[in-house]
Amino acid sequence: MNRLSGKTAVVTGGNSGIGLAAARAFVEEGARVAILGRRQQAVDAAVAQLGSAAFGVVGDVADLSTHDRLVAEVRERCGAIDIYMANAGMNQIEPSPAVSVASYDAQFDTNTRAVFFGVMKALPLMRDGASIILTGSIASAKVLENHAVYAASKAAIGAFARAWALEFAARRIRVNVLSPGPTDTPILAKLGVAEADRPAFDRGMAAAIPLGRLARSDELARAALFLASDESSFVTGVNLRVDGGIALS
Repeated sequence: MNRLSGKTAVVTGGNSGIGLAAARAFVEEGARVAILGRRQQAVDAAVAQLGSAAFGVVGDVADLSTHDRLVAEVRERCGAIDIYMANAGMNQIEPSPAVSVASYDAQFDTNTRAVFFGVMKALPLMRDGASIILTGSIASAKVLENHAVYAASKAAIGAFARAWALEFAARRIRVNVLSPGPTDTPILAKLGVAEADRPAFDRGMAAAIPLGRLARSDELARAALFLASDESSFVTGVNLRVDGGIALS
């Protein structure tokens, strides 16, 4: 349908999982896409999947100089930004008494500080009428065991979106949050779910989710595409939960 024809999108954490799926959806709808990831090999592999409409920048979002390089690269190659998806994030599951200062800082640096300053650095390059999508989490609405710091870092994302929806309204820039529920992505392994334990894990999660299964990355990507496109032209300041209803239970 070419809903994003002629537009430029930036996706942080775009080399895997939800970010890669969103980048793919944007490319398929005609956008030029810049993805940001921490590892050169993963970024190169993602760009190879996405094709000639995509290019990659390597860096850690927690390092604010990364955002300067990202914006400079997009300015040189594309001139402006129409869609900015702040998707990169991290989670360390641990009870609050066990949280170290380093763990706390790492989560807030990546999930909160990087989002704020990433958007601020990209804002001058954004066209009027652009769409900003912030990847949140249902943990900000539903209490999950041993997620206190992660939940707090993601709750701030909602505050940013509500404030920015008003601050940027004069330029018709829309700002929304996309909050995934449990999703079948490589991050599950990073969180310690071994492949041998996946069937039991999936059954347990399915029992907790009203729709009875984990989400697929492409389902989150379609929601991101809605928020990125003119189909959501009168939507701003909302938190779109794509969670199978788990936040209700």
